[in-house]
Amino acid sequence: MKQERAVVFIGHGSRNNGANLEMEKLVAAYQAKHPDVQASIGYIELAKPFMGEALRQAAMNCKEVVAVPLLLFRAGHAKNDIPMAFNQAQDEFPDVKFFCSDVLGVHPGLAEVAYERARETGLLNDEDRGETAIVFLGRGASDPDANGDLCKQARIFQEGRGFSQVQPSFVGITEPRLEPTLALVARSRPKNLVVVPHILFSGTLMEKMQIIVDRFAAEYPWIRVSLSQSLGIHDTLLNVIDDRINQARRGELSLPCDTCRFRTPLPSQEEHVGGLKALLWSIRHTFTHNQAMPHEHAHRPLKKHVLVCGNVDCASKGSIRTILALRHGLKARGLLKEIAVTRTSCMGHCGEGPTMAVYPDGIWYRGVVASDAEDIIEEHLVKDKIVARLVDNIM
Repeated sequence: MKQERAVVFIGHGSRNNGANLEMEKLVAAYQAKHPDVQASIGYIELAKPFMGEALRQAAMNCKEVVAVPLLLFRAGHAKNDIPMAFNQAQDEFPDVKFFCSDVLGVHPGLAEVAYERARETGLLNDEDRGETAIVFLGRGASDPDANGDLCKQARIFQEGRGFSQVQPSFVGITEPRLEPTLALVARSRPKNLVVVPHILFSGTLMEKMQIIVDRFAAEYPWIRVSLSQSLGIHDTLLNVIDDRINQARRGELSLPCDTCRFRTPLPSQEEHVGGLKALLWSIRHTFTHNQAMPHEHAHRPLKKHVLVCGNVDCASKGSIRTILALRHGLKARGLLKEIAVTRTSCMGHCGEGPTMAVYPDGIWYRGVVASDAEDIIEEHLVKDKIVARLVDNIM
């Protein structure tokens, strides 16, 4: 008889057996916390079993399968490899409920784990906090999303903790790399420097980091420097995993609320947490904005919005010049705050352009060129008279 639910943890896989063993220990810790769930492992590469086989095995034994990518950020594996294996398993087992959680992502819980690992180095004494620098180190990816999220996670780590500076850096693939970042930080002559690897498990990358940190320590002996451990197995990490699983099973996406100061007790922001407190702040924020003096971007609702196709076909027939002529004419009449002209992508009338639509009137024009701009402005946009010779459709 099939079990109710399986959770398949999908890890990257490593040539270092120690890193794979840490992954297995994490899954064992999750299994101990959730004895009613069948927990297993699948790897993307470099170790077995591969994720496709792990998903198949889980689907054969359980009515519901939740895939959990044990990846910190969304990059190529999370966007391509895992969805492909997941979809194949869904197609093969149509009677099984499948869910795939988000990656661990930006989460204050992970910042807490990283902070605890940094404290274990012994260099985060309260009296030296203002003279302590942090290099927050990620793996590095070719995907801008992943690199940007590492920088955001570094900021969450820094928030309210009083370090002299927290510099994001990367082991490989992208910049800034660890060695130049260490050299940059050294110029400010911190008393202590802790390199905090935002990496799940130990492995070859941790060994590479240690070599670089040891070399730096020899070159700058007046700075006390240490490399903290990888995130590793931690109760808070298991709680983050539970968050992602519950979001997937409820059909939710990962939201910015993960790091909202009204929902999450970030360091030095704890007093803001709570439904009533958040509501009061929201009301106050609205009130103060309503009392503010009008600023440059405060304006009345637009009277008309002119959309002009700027796609390849229309652009080759002069639509960009038409846009410029419209804007120039409206500016000369002082109407740019009342009538907007927007360049769009294809509007579905290829070969008939340049195409233009005027809202809220619902008038579509075609074959519009720059020399028509004055007629459209004066007749339609100012006097509300349709330029009949150019009309394509009236909605």
